[in-house]
Amino acid sequence: MTEQQTESGIVLPSYTRENADIDPPLDYPGYRSTEFRHPKNPLVLLPHMLTEVTGPVLGESRLGPLDYDLTRQHEEMPIGQRIQVSGRVLDSDGRPVPNTLVECWQANASGRYRHHVDDWPAPLDPNFDGVGRCFTDSEGNYRFVTIKPGAYPWKNHHNAWRPAHIHFSLFGHAFTQRLVTQMYFPDDPLFSEDPIFNSVPDPKVRERMVSRFDWDTTEDHWQLGYKWDIVLRGPDSVVFEEPHA
Repeated sequence: MTEQQTESGIVLPSYTRENADIDPPLDYPGYRSTEFRHPKNPLVLLPHMLTEVTGPVLGESRLGPLDYDLTRQHEEMPIGQRIQVSGRVLDSDGRPVPNTLVECWQANASGRYRHHVDDWPAPLDPNFDGVGRCFTDSEGNYRFVTIKPGAYPWKNHHNAWRPAHIHFSLFGHAFTQRLVTQMYFPDDPLFSEDPIFNSVPDPKVRERMVSRFDWDTTEDHWQLGYKWDIVLRGPDSVVFEEPHA
């Protein structure tokens, strides 16, 4: 962490990515749409402003008691394999990051999102919205109970299917402190064919996006368990989308 001084003399913290080379290129030919939407000019570093630390934030009082459990947000249970996804949010030194808002969104068990532009002709589940949120506790722990998402086609190339995945968003102490990434499931046969997953150059770094099966959080006749720690910075950092200069 470094410090920046604003024009009014206020000193604010500033962060830089220590391993920017782990990020995928902004234009990746295999991921066809990046050609049309990646920045064409050099990125501009926006200075931190006082509103980042004084503006309103989403506190725990705004969360519902079942926001973390995507299987109990309707009257009936959604269709699919119930799973628990849990882990810790950590900094570059392995220290827990408490009070972080963690949000997730995903497709249902048949691989369809509840979104108006999703035209994949798989059935929508009336008992599954596919969105959840929670705060990390004092040890950086988070937990979601959900349904294992299905694979789906996405028209990037012939016979293109996305591996099962869950999107994650993390907010810091201000709305401008947001990181977005994806979590995958171990041993997915679609990894080798997915250009989004393979746009991360280093195979070892790709593995940081893959959760591990966790027997300890598996419950008899109820759910399977997966663990995935989210490291924000440093040599063990996971890959985040849309990095800034």
